[in-house]
Amino acid sequence: MWNLLTAGSDFVSESLLKFVESTGVVGFFAQMGWGSLAMIGVAFFLMYLAIRHKFEPLLLFTIAFGMLLTNLPGANLYHTELFAGGHVHWDGFVASAGLLDYLYLGVKLGIYPCLIFVGVGAMTDFGPLIANPKSFLLGAAAQVGIFLTFLGAYALGFTPAQAGSIGIIGGADGPTAIYLTSMLSPELLGPIAVAAYSYMALVPVIQPPIMRLLTSEKERKIKMRTLRPVSKLERILFPLVIAVIISLLLPSAAPLIGCLMLGNLMKECGVVDRLSKTVQNELMNIVVIFLGLTVGATATAEAFLNFKTLGILVLGVVAFCMGTAGGLLLAKLMNLFCKEGNKINPLIGSAGVSAVPMAARVSQTEGQKADPSNYLLMHAMGPNVAGVVGSAVAAGILLSFLG
Repeated sequence: MWNLLTAGSDFVSESLLKFVESTGVVGFFAQMGWGSLAMIGVAFFLMYLAIRHKFEPLLLFTIAFGMLLTNLPGANLYHTELFAGGHVHWDGFVASAGLLDYLYLGVKLGIYPCLIFVGVGAMTDFGPLIANPKSFLLGAAAQVGIFLTFLGAYALGFTPAQAGSIGIIGGADGPTAIYLTSMLSPELLGPIAVAAYSYMALVPVIQPPIMRLLTSEKERKIKMRTLRPVSKLERILFPLVIAVIISLLLPSAAPLIGCLMLGNLMKECGVVDRLSKTVQNELMNIVVIFLGLTVGATATAEAFLNFKTLGILVLGVVAFCMGTAGGLLLAKLMNLFCKEGNKINPLIGSAGVSAVPMAARVSQTEGQKADPSNYLLMHAMGPNVAGVVGSAVAAGILLSFLG
């Protein structure tokens, strides 16, 4: 009997010891380095920005929570070694993969960004762009920040693939930045995603000083003619024509452009309203949750806390500023060839970055500061939605050269 009690006592002691050793509390003191603590602090800070200041809350909130989960000791939700070298190591996947490892496959395989583009297309009105095709040029000019920053990042010592991933931040398009980075430089996914969405949220802060610096008060007061009505046939043909032309010229951009135009055609054709509403709401919401959590999970201390991350943040804001300036300057150049009464208000050029519709609203706000009777919103939406197409095309170009 005594031996039985002793054996039982030993078993209970060993079990309790194993339980205590397996808790996150022990792991917190035994394994947690200053880097993980710092990343948890960053996660809380991003959640504060999302909740208190509403900075891109739909994605910044989930990214921050994914960042928190991946840096908690012993959680085993995400394993960087399964994706080392930019490849999925399937041989050890089933044995050791956690929940976020499985969900991350949607990012790694380029699924989530494309699904988001279906929803974006269904929520996008290309009418202002169709009514004023010159907006395409302004949307294209705003992508200059992507390529100039690519050259700058490469000159500073980043690899061509990393430089391309950093440059795409200038497009102010989070899903496109995630898509390209997951293909070219997955080790930089965390900092690039945080930078892309942070700068998208800061559009009303970053753009106005550049807009006022590069335009005169007279230019900001320019009133533009009312846009012509766009027929339903034009709205239906537009996504079909764009999808075919871009896919033939640049096949690497076909996944993003094809999904964008699919969503838009669902909206404009008028016969699949249930599908259109689904991709705008339920599908988008589900994918945003998965995308945010898994992108945040890549923001480990090793990947985030280094000089590269600081360089990415600086180069990202430079790319965004140059993109804004590119659209403004092209609008000013186009005015040299426009007749009086047909001038373009340069402020709409800054909306060429694809932060829809925030950049267009900033153009409207700055225009009304100069002249309260000036309404630029619909005019600015043309370059704004052109920027969505332009950033996807830029990503396709970079992927075809560097992928």
